[in-house]
Amino acid sequence: MNETLRAAAWMLGAILSFTTMAVAGRAVSLDLDTFEIMMYRSFIGIALVIVVARAAGTLREVSGRKLGLHTLRNVFHFTGQNLWFYAITVIPLAQVFALEFTSPLWVMLLSVVILGERLTANRVLAAAAGFIGILIVTRPSIDTIQAGQIAAALAAIGFAGSAVFTRRLTRTETITAILFWLTVMQAVFGLVCAGIDGDIALPAASSWPWVGLIACAGLVAHFCLTTALRFAPATVVMPLDFARLPVIAIVGMAVYGEVLDPFVGLGAIVIFGANYANIVVESRRSARPVSKT
Repeated sequence: MNETLRAAAWMLGAILSFTTMAVAGRAVSLDLDTFEIMMYRSFIGIALVIVVARAAGTLREVSGRKLGLHTLRNVFHFTGQNLWFYAITVIPLAQVFALEFTSPLWVMLLSVVILGERLTANRVLAAAAGFIGILIVTRPSIDTIQAGQIAAALAAIGFAGSAVFTRRLTRTETITAILFWLTVMQAVFGLVCAGIDGDIALPAASSWPWVGLIACAGLVAHFCLTTALRFAPATVVMPLDFARLPVIAIVGMAVYGEVLDPFVGLGAIVIFGANYANIVVESRRSARPVSKT
């Protein structure tokens, strides 16, 4: 099996996992609020990370030397994930996923501020095209703009911030350390936010399988996506990841009777084109040999 086929196989796992998490999140939303979902998901995630890390002999890699960066990363991720869980309950799933695809564009812009990367002309054009895509998907007006659309768009920014700080952490931290603090901190954040009103709901017996599915699917999805990027460059992986949109659109129509809005598809294509064009330009620039003077 060549590298591209391996990447495709891992991306299939990521697509199925992201789709499963969306369906499970919507199913359990009638029983739990988003903070409670995140809290229970994270407690299960802690157990999974510890068990796997012990089996792999990597638990000793966990340390508290970068707690500040871990905290910043997880504030962004916790915020984005809560907004995402809210959005999937109030607007069509295809619309949520389409807006989520703006995350790489926000990564590009936030990298300038947080990582000190240069803002090039192609990055500005990509961001502008991506913003046009957002307008096509949402078609905002006083009468049509929805809270779910705003939540999905802001969730993409949250995920982007998480990705930027993850990039910084990977310079010194291992995946075990990053996942450990991800689950621990988000369990604490979830507990505080869920309990701020003094009322934390216990999942019904029928909801526990969905909560467990959310916890497992979230970890598996990101592991599959990361592994796919080891076998193939982003120029190959990203078009495969874009397959999430038609998959979730079919699930939305089949399971929830959602009508596919053609403007969502058009806007998603514009967003994808902006992302992909930027990746191609950046890949060519990084592959260009440095001239010696």
